Amino acid sequence: MSGLGALQAEITECRRCPRLVAWREQVAVEKRAAFRAETYWGRPVPGFGDPDARILVVGLAPAAHGANRTGRMFTGDRSGDWLYGALSRAGLANQPSSWSIDDGLTLRDAYVTAAVRCAPPQNAPTPAERDACAPFLLRELALMPTVTVVVTLGAFGYEALWRVWRDAGVELPTPRPKFTHGLEVVTPRATILGCFHPSQQNTFTGRLTEPMIDAVFARAVELSGRAR
Repeated sequence: MSGLGALQAEITECRRCPRLVAWREQVAVEKRAAFRAETYWGRPVPGFGDPDARILVVGLAPAAHGANRTGRMFTGDRSGDWLYGALSRAGLANQPSSWSIDDGLTLRDAYVTAAVRCAPPQNAPTPAERDACAPFLLRELALMPTVTVVVTLGAFGYEALWRVWRDAGVELPTPRPKFTHGLEVVTPRATILGCFHPSQQNTFTGRLTEPMIDAVFARAVELSGRAR
């Protein structure tokens, strides 16, 4: 098993955060009515994509009835439809949708992960839960030296990445630039791009539109040097 594969397997067995363990497993038992016949994953969700990717996408955490149900990041919910639709249009995914772990989706030069690996209540991890997951993100980055661009989906992912790199000794600008959509921060390790999270709160209100998310991933492709 590769180093990244071993890390993915280790992530799925993590039980560090009692609140998250209890919640993800409760959701997997109670289920949503629409998915009553399905067997929920109900465990931490590992990263997904091309191990030689130049573009890393960092989200917030698995959705209770999305990735916590399907076992794959941003799979089985509307946020995933937006993300993988954008990746497909950018030439980074072979299809624009993601509904199950065996739907045939593959990524090219992109890898999707999250700041927290378990579904949190109210989609709100605590700082302690974020910090407990930080070593996983650090190790992913260490195992993926080809990454030159990191797209952070929302302020939570941006701050989690910043803390990981700060604690690892990466030279970062001070003060830390405030997160906003379209943010671009050059660091010695990789360029950070900010993108509003494709949550329904953002997409239903028009705070995030398809042209906006497409512009971020077009810029990510440009910065990565990848030929589309």
